[in-house]
Amino acid sequence: MFLSADRDTIGPTGRHLLDSLRFPAGLVAFLWAVHLYFLFSSADPGEYGIFPRRFAWLRGVVTAPLVHGSWEHLMSNSVPLFVLTALTLYFYRRVGMRAFWLIYFLTGLSVWLLGRSVIHIGASGVVYGLVAFIFWNGIFRRSTRSIILALIVLILYSGMFLGILPDQEGISWESHLLGSLSGIFAAFWFRRELEDDEVDMRQAWDNDGETEKQYFLPRDIFEKTKIQRALEAEEEARRRQREQQENIWPPFWDRPEFH
Repeated sequence: MFLSADRDTIGPTGRHLLDSLRFPAGLVAFLWAVHLYFLFSSADPGEYGIFPRRFAWLRGVVTAPLVHGSWEHLMSNSVPLFVLTALTLYFYRRVGMRAFWLIYFLTGLSVWLLGRSVIHIGASGVVYGLVAFIFWNGIFRRSTRSIILALIVLILYSGMFLGILPDQEGISWESHLLGSLSGIFAAFWFRRELEDDEVDMRQAWDNDGETEKQYFLPRDIFEKTKIQRALEAEEEARRRQREQQENIWPPFWDRPEFH
């Protein structure tokens, strides 16, 4: 069961669900195939990583997320990469794929520009970017669905935030930090490209705001000057005086002397 991508309800949506699973499944399968290739060949996966500020290693922006140093490294990235990519494509069908590739390349490029002078490999930066993208969509978009997704991601992956702390041996914390910033940027960049249900909800909110509301005091009471209020009070007093006179002195045709 999933939150519906078409409405803020819960229920399966069949074909779109399968379409959303196809790319992340293929991506993870490709990562495993790449790892098996390096395992049974003499090639060094480190040669395809990112070594910051070296033009010869600029290719790592593309290849670094595809290679991993061990089975443990690969497995720790495979599950969250699959889940988060599927969630992104399923719930943000308009921008999901573009957001994924923006996070992918922006993370790699920022690590190449700002990272430590060591080799950086692995898809963890992309994983952190997807976590940040889904979470910050809840803040930027403020639809029911995006807020629920943000809370789910916060509960499931809150422990990952420790990965952005510096000076962790054997961990590219720069990839985690810069990947998170890339995800925030992607969420901000695509914040106005709303899904159909989000547009419908915005319109419903706007229509609710246009309905006439009842107020205890007149809305313009504080906009009137003292002179205006005095004139209105004087006019009201004259009106009441006329009403009282009409009650005391009925019209001449109702007076006894005319009967």
